[in-house]
Amino acid sequence: MAVFEYKALTTEGKPTKGVIDSDTSKEACEKLRQRGIYVTEIVSIEERLAQRRLPLLSRFGRVKLSELAIVTRQFATLLASAVPLSDALSALINQVESHRLQVSLRDIREKVAQGMSLGDALGLHPAVFSDLYVNMVKAGEASGSLDAVLAQLADYLQEQYRLTARIWAALTYPIVMVVIGTGIVLFLMTFLVPRIMTVLERKRQALPMITVFVKAVSDFLIGYWPALLSAVIAIWLVYNVTKRTKGGRRFIHAQVLKIPVVGQLLRKQAISRFAVTLSILLRSGLPVLQSLKIVRDLVGNELVKEAIDDIHNKVMEGSDVSTIMQKHTIFPPVVGYMVAVGEKSGSLEQMLDKVSDSYDAEIEIETQRLTALIEPVLIIFLAGVVALIVVSILLPLLQMSKF
Repeated sequence: MAVFEYKALTTEGKPTKGVIDSDTSKEACEKLRQRGIYVTEIVSIEERLAQRRLPLLSRFGRVKLSELAIVTRQFATLLASAVPLSDALSALINQVESHRLQVSLRDIREKVAQGMSLGDALGLHPAVFSDLYVNMVKAGEASGSLDAVLAQLADYLQEQYRLTARIWAALTYPIVMVVIGTGIVLFLMTFLVPRIMTVLERKRQALPMITVFVKAVSDFLIGYWPALLSAVIAIWLVYNVTKRTKGGRRFIHAQVLKIPVVGQLLRKQAISRFAVTLSILLRSGLPVLQSLKIVRDLVGNELVKEAIDDIHNKVMEGSDVSTIMQKHTIFPPVVGYMVAVGEKSGSLEQMLDKVSDSYDAEIEIETQRLTALIEPVLIIFLAGVVALIVVSILLPLLQMSKF
């Protein structure tokens, strides 16, 4: 049985679309016709995937991390309750809201029904299920503890979502302030100031220096906005082209890590992700070398990736993880020492969890401190800019009133 995506019209003539399971497209059309749905276009998901060689349904939005965590938790609960795998997948399909995730689960259910392992079926949808997810499921299948592994995955995904949500929640207010403040300043400089200046120029009186300065800035923004917009677009294009190359990404990441406060936050975030991901992979039963390969693609920083590559290569030669880690400055010394203790005591996973918990706590505290510092600075800066514009307008008006 295959999965088909269709576009159709209802009996009222309203357009509709969806997915359906059927052996053939003709049979799928007949099923839909019996429901009062008349197909205008139908295509097999498997055929589309093979033709485009792209992640399944890439035109739809990304699956939210929070939703994937919830689905994984429900999946683990169903399997722990001795619900058959196919029935568990069917139950998930009926309650998933994301169209993309629903279609992926339908295809996975069909592949499993045809005899494919769950891990291999998940691997056919890399845009939804990461290498970490797929390999942990495979390890769970091999060890017979799939429900426990899925529960660990759900905890991991939920914690990653919470961390990301906390950071964005802390940054939302400053970002909104910058956007609104920039909008107000641009409105004043390109709309209000030119009109006031037109009135003042008609009076042919000498303007204060502050007014001359604001007028010059206003004239520059109005006269050269195409050039400024082009410069912004050019910078954005150069950035996107640069980050597509390994050398470019390394340069960008290296410069970002040098930014005061922000660089340290991003460094700690990368190390925390490295520690928690390696811990959960090792706990699920994956070998160290395979775990390092998976972790490498998830840290998101080229400098950390290079360090992990070196650790992987040296471990293949018989070295310890901690010994190589201590040679890389990207990892703070305390991390290397904790990993060394974990290796010697046979509790590496627990030590990695402690590293991750420690850095997550530091990230949350420093993010709050950063936003607490940024907010008053932004308020003072934006208030100062607006006050400068207002004073530059009021001074010549007050001079006019004296005559």
